[in-house]
Amino acid sequence: MILTSPGYLELLRTNKTFARLWGSNMILYIGDWFTVLAMFLLAGEASDDSPLAIAGVLAVRSFTFAPLEPITGMLADRYPRKYLMVIANLFSFFVLVSFILLGLLDNLFSVYILAMLLVVGRATYDPAGTAYLPTICDEEELLTANALISGGWSASMGIGAGIAGFVISDYGLEMGLIIDSITFLIAAIVITTLPHGGPYPDEKKETGLSSMFKEIFSGWGFIIKRPEIGRIVLAKGMWATGGGAQIFLLILIGMESSLGEISTGAAGIGVLYMARGFGSGFGPIVTRPLMTVQRYTPYIIGISLGGAGIFYTGISYLEWGMITLILVFFSHACSGISWVFSTTLLQRRTDNEWMGRVAGTDNLIITLVMGISTISAGYIIEENLLSLRETLLLTGLIQISVGLLWLLFSSPKEKRFLND
Repeated sequence: MILTSPGYLELLRTNKTFARLWGSNMILYIGDWFTVLAMFLLAGEASDDSPLAIAGVLAVRSFTFAPLEPITGMLADRYPRKYLMVIANLFSFFVLVSFILLGLLDNLFSVYILAMLLVVGRATYDPAGTAYLPTICDEEELLTANALISGGWSASMGIGAGIAGFVISDYGLEMGLIIDSITFLIAAIVITTLPHGGPYPDEKKETGLSSMFKEIFSGWGFIIKRPEIGRIVLAKGMWATGGGAQIFLLILIGMESSLGEISTGAAGIGVLYMARGFGSGFGPIVTRPLMTVQRYTPYIIGISLGGAGIFYTGISYLEWGMITLILVFFSHACSGISWVFSTTLLQRRTDNEWMGRVAGTDNLIITLVMGISTISAGYIIEENLLSLRETLLLTGLIQISVGLLWLLFSSPKEKRFLND
């Protein structure tokens, strides 16, 4: 059985609402990497390049995300998703502008506070955006839409991280932060032009704090009772067991290695993240036709998880240079496939009234696992328990292992579910 799905240009041409949402995301995501890269460098400056302090930026983001996601996922099922996205971007704009104008980035603690506050905005935006998408795209459009969003996020990372590295190197950290603040404002303005997108008045929920928390727990109960949803919710977290550490370790490679002709520091980190970003978009866009063939779908997540790990084992062994960029590209192409496919399955299998809470739980698991993975890698490097290459190898082996576990235990269940 082959599922129909429109082409990329066809979807952008025929679904103008999605095209505007996609465009605002592109603007938003490009700007993100100016601030993220700046925070890595600020943490390094404030701590004499302590690996643990730099890992702390990612860990603080993840551990702030995790407890917020169930709450913001619930909010996306109670309040207009469009306005949640607008408010989230305006909040991030005012936070960033305030830190710039007040000069609050001169120590490690303030960098972490900035990271936490920006996560509040993103934690509100992401579940609302995920739950909003099925209301403006029909089931046949979802795979293409998610592939485009992932490809846009990935291209934005590649463009944003690459440009940010060189802009910050030439014009300083503050310029990078100013650019990001402008993108939050532009994205908010574009999103105001979108239609409502639910939830609708007839879906109004009871008010009160207790009823809100009941909804969070009922969302978890819904996932537990639906194993075809529950196992997909775990997919991104399985990647993050090694992937969270890998995202942090790329920073150390960029700071330590010349990568051939590319200088170290901001430019080196930027180019590595550019390879990561372009790879994440390349994978799902190229393999989208395979994702529509039902007999392949039970195995896609497991193979892509293992593939991501295989390429990082290569990075751990080979001399750092252009080959590193190629391996980073293909590893994150694999992770992008898993990401897009799992998101699409969740949206197809989940009713609209539950979508915000399912998306929030999905984000909760990945951010929590990423935080643990990142801070563990930072501690390992800081205490010299393993070398950078040995830690990279460990993360790759972990991902290969979880990929095999998926193929052994989840693939047969997926096959039975699809055949019922």
